[in-house]
Amino acid sequence: MTDRSFLFLLASTRHGGNTEALARHAASRLPSDVEQRWLRLDELPLPLFRDVRHEGAGAYPVPTGAERLLLDATLDATDLVIASPVYWYSVSAAAKLYLDYWAGWLRVPGVNFKARMRGKSMWAVGAHTSADAASIEPFRGTLRLSAEYLGMRWRGALLAYANRPGQVLADEDALRRAAEFFLPDR
Repeated sequence: MTDRSFLFLLASTRHGGNTEALARHAASRLPSDVEQRWLRLDELPLPLFRDVRHEGAGAYPVPTGAERLLLDATLDATDLVIASPVYWYSVSAAAKLYLDYWAGWLRVPGVNFKARMRGKSMWAVGAHTSADAASIEPFRGTLRLSAEYLGMRWRGALLAYANRPGQVLADEDALRRAAEFFLPDR
């Protein structure tokens, strides 16, 4: 029995799109005793993030609603997977908003967000439409640096070129890489 628990955060506006298909293919290779939780960020709406750290005591209120669900799911997981298409060289707006909330969670009294995230693993899965590999570096960099800031283990990005719906499922190389992506010794 493993004590690993994966949280897959689907950050696309397209249900069943190339990014999700790639993430699900990779996840299907996880051992059956590894818990998987899948959340769609578009079904857990968050208001625009408001930075209040320089107002009053600089503390954030205890989250409620969708924000609380996301915070609890994030803290409960050992492995966090951001499944976001590459949009304008980086993560989707939903993924970026979720990451913005980390700044608030760092300042919610009693949550100890940074300490509780330390040692977890972060992974990324994404589909892109660029022929230029350098143009997807901001995507990787955003997530890698976010993980490193919290002392998380950056496990890398599984990226595949896919433009039309379903195209990633015809990419044998992407599916091979997906099948090996979550292997513990990779």
